[in-house]
Amino acid sequence: MVPVYRPIPLRLWLLTIGGIVVLGVAGFMLIEHYSFLDALYMVVITITTIGYYEVRPLSPMGKVFNIGLILTSFTLFTYSLARLTQFVASGEMAAYFKQRNLMKALDHLQQHVIICGFGRNGQQAARTLRAHKVPFVVIEKAAESLRDWLQDDPGLIYVQDDAVEDDVLQLAGIGRARALLVTLPEDADNVFIVLSARSLSPDLQIISRASSPNAAPKLYKAGANNVIMPDLIGGTHMATLVSKPDVLEFIDFLSGEDGEAIHIESVDYEKLPLAIRDRSLQEIMAWKKTGVNCIGIKDEWGRFVINPPDTTIITPGMKVIVLGTKEQILQMKENVG
Repeated sequence: MVPVYRPIPLRLWLLTIGGIVVLGVAGFMLIEHYSFLDALYMVVITITTIGYYEVRPLSPMGKVFNIGLILTSFTLFTYSLARLTQFVASGEMAAYFKQRNLMKALDHLQQHVIICGFGRNGQQAARTLRAHKVPFVVIEKAAESLRDWLQDDPGLIYVQDDAVEDDVLQLAGIGRARALLVTLPEDADNVFIVLSARSLSPDLQIISRASSPNAAPKLYKAGANNVIMPDLIGGTHMATLVSKPDVLEFIDFLSGEDGEAIHIESVDYEKLPLAIRDRSLQEIMAWKKTGVNCIGIKDEWGRFVINPPDTTIITPGMKVIVLGTKEQILQMKENVG
């Protein structure tokens, strides 16, 4: 597990230097009754070993205090200054501020998608989400899996850690997320992450990858809403390109990066204005008409009906699936609130 940079080292050395200065100033002011400026001057020439003359001759107690200050400051101040220099020269400071910016970005994410695992499946999911302007954060513990992506997209929001840890999921904002994509190659890890995520966020949409058909029931039992088997989908996709090439190419266009201007959205019954709830599909689609088309509905039992008749009454638990351009979908969302 790769540790995240913490602000403790930088603060520690700065606080050490500040503590020496404060202690020295306080000592000279109390023992020698120096003014603040004279006391600060004495501390600076002492800890930097410049060797200027004293403000005025020290009393015996002042000399004892100054000896202690010299011995203490020479060791701590020199080491702290060397550590700060190393912190800057080695690139740790840049990494610290980069991590700090990442943490700030994570804190501001709302309704985002968390991608656990940044292999081929995770990176393809990230490309599609970015094309459709959906905010996301990546959790990946292997630095090499992030390195190539960061060269082209240094603004990637990520947590370099192990997604099986609950605190890592919480750091990624699982309580504010809209969905979790679990794309790790090991089914056991995916089951564990799904189980943890479901306990942390009961209403979260969880979509998990499965490498083995036997893992799918376990993932559903752990709390996944959907389970995807990339190998199975890949084979079906290739075969369908032979039997129905134009149809599948059109679907790929809608769901891929090239189809950014065309969207498919589902509108829940609860999101409909009160004036058109429990009304026919014809009345709903005519509400402040934007040009979107209804291509199907999902009933309260989760079954899909393609091209439903206009007389279909939309009741609680149902969803209307609409197709339109990006502008039409945005206008429709404004109409239904």
